[in-house]
Amino acid sequence: MRGYFAIGVEGISKAMNVGSLMRSAHAFGASFLFTVAAAYARGQGRSSDTSDAEGHVPLYAFPAVEALVLPRGCTLVGVELSDAAIELPSFHHPRCAAYVFGPERGALSPAMTARCNHVVRIPTQFSLNVGIAGAIVMYDRLISLGRFARRPLRAGGPVEPLPPHVFGPPSFRRQAKADDADPPEER
Repeated sequence: MRGYFAIGVEGISKAMNVGSLMRSAHAFGASFLFTVAAAYARGQGRSSDTSDAEGHVPLYAFPAVEALVLPRGCTLVGVELSDAAIELPSFHHPRCAAYVFGPERGALSPAMTARCNHVVRIPTQFSLNVGIAGAIVMYDRLISLGRFARRPLRAGGPVEPLPPHVFGPPSFRRQAKADDADPPEER
């Protein structure tokens, strides 16, 4: 799969939830983790993070939304139970994305929501535990952008193996200029 993704939380206070989310992010291959205005005891989350995600995936702690720094080209996607949000099954995941989840018993702050390029919702009747919500978003990203055999029409597994990947010729992306219409002559 091309690109990368990150998982973050804003205003979270329960260490066990952070640990569970980080463990899932590590399992799904997150490139980095981040917290914004978090208020939890970092050491306590280790009992639910049995993979030691912090030992394998960088973790950045930002004190406020204004301090949040993401790589150039990274799309910030908020995950929120909001009627105005895009439903997750209809969302096209960006190639390079950072997903941010809100706190327990709360929502993403207005400042964080304003920073988000997109806000998605998991179509449930009520909010989920942040660790579960994170796993659902990461799984949706994986099945949307990953390379898997097509689902069969009937119940069961794929009936055909995935065809091998074929590399095409190189693709060059550059801005076309008026003087680039004709290549320069060789001498």
